[in-house]
Amino acid sequence: MAEEKESTSIPLSQADNVSCEDPEDPAKSPPTSPNSSTRRACCFVLQSWVSKKFMTGIVVLFPVAVTFFITWWFIQFVDGFFSPLYSSFGIEIFGLGFITSLAFVFVIGVFVSSWMGATVFWIGEWLIKQMPLVRHIYSASKQISAAISPDQNTTAFKEVAIIRHPRVGEYAFGFITSTVTLQQENEDEELCSVFVPTNHLYIGDIILVNSKDVIRPNLSIREGIEIIVSGGMTMPQLISPIERVTRPNERISLNRIG
Repeated sequence: MAEEKESTSIPLSQADNVSCEDPEDPAKSPPTSPNSSTRRACCFVLQSWVSKKFMTGIVVLFPVAVTFFITWWFIQFVDGFFSPLYSSFGIEIFGLGFITSLAFVFVIGVFVSSWMGATVFWIGEWLIKQMPLVRHIYSASKQISAAISPDQNTTAFKEVAIIRHPRVGEYAFGFITSTVTLQQENEDEELCSVFVPTNHLYIGDIILVNSKDVIRPNLSIREGIEIIVSGGMTMPQLISPIERVTRPNERISLNRIG
């Protein structure tokens, strides 16, 4: 028994040397082989390539998925107006209610364009404007729809405008809604009422700017609305102003000067 204890015992000096050794010490750890370094570099390159291609796939598929989802939701939403009517007759055809809804909207557009339809629409609009809360919602939504209306009536956006606002060197994107003449002692000044959206299209500021200081870019109303709604992401790379139409009196003055 004594011999076994002596054989298993470790001297104190050797125990201190063993406890002081640090296995994680890079100076005492075995040197890394070139193969392991190459393997790590290859893994890093492969991981970076996979991550980049994965993000590229997400960037490409995200707008497609959003477009498909919104389109599918819109079709189901519109189809739900007339599909219960067909279901009551035992007709179960998906998309038939959607086609019927589009035809209904077209017929309404044709009917309202006539004299009788315009009269009926005016009566209905008058009844809506008598309601305390509904009239404000209707007026706001009508102004927005009038901005993109093909008729371009008096309440619609006239032109896309770029004005110097709020400081020198900064420009704001807006829409010309009307023109007004400011009477002064010396001479009258023609001002343009420019609507500058601050929250998409339904909230903004009305700024009166001299018509000579308004920049009219070569953009349509629909393109301007797309720029506002998209947060400027659909802004074209190059914007050129439309040549301002010279008035007859200006032509005469120019001829006199020449």
